[in-house]
Amino acid sequence: MDKFQIETAQNVGINQNVAGIGDRMLAYFIDSAIILLYTIGVILLLTTLNLDMGDSWAIYLLLSLPAFLYYVLLETFLNGKTVGKVLMNTRVVKLDGSKPSFANYFVRWILRIVDVVLTSGGVAAFTILIKGNGQRLGDIAAGTTVISEKQRVTIHDTLIKDIPADYVPTYSQVTMLTDKDMQTVKNLYDEAVKNGHHNIILNLHHRLTKIMAIETQEQPVNFVATVIKDYNYYTQNM
Repeated sequence: MDKFQIETAQNVGINQNVAGIGDRMLAYFIDSAIILLYTIGVILLLTTLNLDMGDSWAIYLLLSLPAFLYYVLLETFLNGKTVGKVLMNTRVVKLDGSKPSFANYFVRWILRIVDVVLTSGGVAAFTILIKGNGQRLGDIAAGTTVISEKQRVTIHDTLIKDIPADYVPTYSQVTMLTDKDMQTVKNLYDEAVKNGHHNIILNLHHRLTKIMAIETQEQPVNFVATVIKDYNYYTQNM
């Protein structure tokens, strides 16, 4: 449930991080607290006004509409987010990656009664856990899911690379490059090797030899790998 691939209109696959159930539960608790506080505020306001019982019920129903429509209104006007989702960096999107319509948000909201209200979130949690793309019943019916917009960085995404203790660097000119330069090189290199984009490797080879003002007999793919290792050697031993 970590990754979710969407297809754009140009048939390009984009990986999105599906929101974890923990983040979704925290967002739900935050939103529920806001709704509860608002409802308490309405009740206190009506109490202080000391209105007739018949009038107060009509006014209460009117004033409680924002709480009742909280999810569908905020997700519609905040591009798939509620206050809880903003704080947890999550968002509702359609399965094709596009922005949901009001109808999508409305279906999610209606089925929240089954998913969350009547079952205390049990059905929602169960469905999210067994559904590979993080959908509860409301999402399945609406064709939506909830993604995480948090930046997830692992050790493999950084410049850090294991270097043998007896490693001997080849190109001292790598010290001309900055951490930002090398991070870009490493990201492009890793992606190119993974997807077999040899032209990207050739462009990196050409660009690096030009910046470092060197000539090399190494194959482009081996050369870029050596440059990355050399940079790690020099930065780790400075």
